[in-house]
Amino acid sequence: MAIWAPSIEQRPGTRASALVEAMAEDIAAGRLQPGDRLPPQRDLAYALGLSSNTVMRAYAEAAKRGYVVGEVGRGTYVRRPVDLSAGLPGAGLARPCDEGPIDFSLNLPFIGGASGALSQTLAAIAGAGGLASYLDHQDGQSRSRHQVAGATWVSRLGVKANDENVILTNGAQQGIFASLLAMLRPGDTLLTEELTYPPVKAMVRRLGARMRPVAIDAEGLVPEALDAACRASGARTVYCTPTLHTPTTATMSEARRRQIAAVAETHGLTLVEDDVFGLLPPERPQALAALAPDRTILVTSVSKSVAPGLRIGYVLAPEALVPGIRAAVSLSSWMPPPLMAEIASRWIGDGTALELNNRQRLHAARRQAMAQELLAGCEFSADPHGLHLWLRLPDRWSQDAFAAAAERVGVLLQPSSVFAATSRGPAAVRLCLSHEASDERVARGLAVVMDLLEKAERDDELVV
Repeated sequence: MAIWAPSIEQRPGTRASALVEAMAEDIAAGRLQPGDRLPPQRDLAYALGLSSNTVMRAYAEAAKRGYVVGEVGRGTYVRRPVDLSAGLPGAGLARPCDEGPIDFSLNLPFIGGASGALSQTLAAIAGAGGLASYLDHQDGQSRSRHQVAGATWVSRLGVKANDENVILTNGAQQGIFASLLAMLRPGDTLLTEELTYPPVKAMVRRLGARMRPVAIDAEGLVPEALDAACRASGARTVYCTPTLHTPTTATMSEARRRQIAAVAETHGLTLVEDDVFGLLPPERPQALAALAPDRTILVTSVSKSVAPGLRIGYVLAPEALVPGIRAAVSLSSWMPPPLMAEIASRWIGDGTALELNNRQRLHAARRQAMAQELLAGCEFSADPHGLHLWLRLPDRWSQDAFAAAAERVGVLLQPSSVFAATSRGPAAVRLCLSHEASDERVARGLAVVMDLLEKAERDDELVV
């Protein structure tokens, strides 16, 4: 039997809101009946070509509106007039928040003081005149000026950046996609960490390529495993996140990075280095792009380190690869919005970006300190200036059951299965702490997580 997979391509709004509206219409029309089980989030994400994050947000909003109810260990069902949740494992640990779910699923920084800076910058842009140029295609002069700003930002990562080798993108995600589109052909193999950034899995599938996971340890990619994967697969491209890896928070030492660079040289690998978190730690090892500049495509942005809605990314590539990546950007979006690029360039030039980046570090450090206190005794990995933590679960919890139980009581987080390249992943979940605006909500959410962990220790009838 085919799963419920509505057409949402022509619907307005975000993909998550479009999915919720499609659900509401199908319930009203009787196509979805009370008690019908909705597809698992990963299955629906695959069927619709969406990220698991998008489907998770849609299900959470549908539950908030009363369309569906989640049952721990069983799935999500169209809601009956009588609440089915009574007496289920995990019920009663906490009440869902009146303001909506506490969202630990989005790995984003907080908005912070960026709104005030934006007001001043927009006034300055308006006062300078020439506003019509921001509604037109970028000319060469504007593009060059924004590339210079991008090279300045990349250089903050300790990498020598020639502005002619910098490509502007709509955030780092498009930078990654454009890099893979330029490097991979149907049937090619991309090597990745065995736990990786979820959209990369969808990108590889859409490109008709294959993904081969490489073992990781507490520092990230294992050089010996990468070498073996190269010999076995013949792959020529690897995607990795050496700094504040998603989801494990691992940061490679410089010695490890040199080993990875040596493997790349031996096998003629191109490294796609995702460095979106690179400017969060005050100190960090050299980027792979500094150690192997002729073999590394470095992708970064201002979205993770300055303001989440500032969707401007920068790709620094070896000269020979620049035309292919630039063509891939043009193919998928033609160009980043000129006004957005102008804001980012001005903030990089006048120091605003660095000031906002410092505020993000302080904010992240405070949230991490909260987690250290409120999750004391739990087994998790974190970085003092990172946006997320990696929580390992007791043996009696599976990662998907834990995420479902947390969602039932108003907390959204990501199970390891979302990040696993091919397997289900270890018994662990990722919690992102920075994007929630309120410290009180974060503390409440961490208390719910702690309750669930303690529940596993004391309840012999817990279903996992």
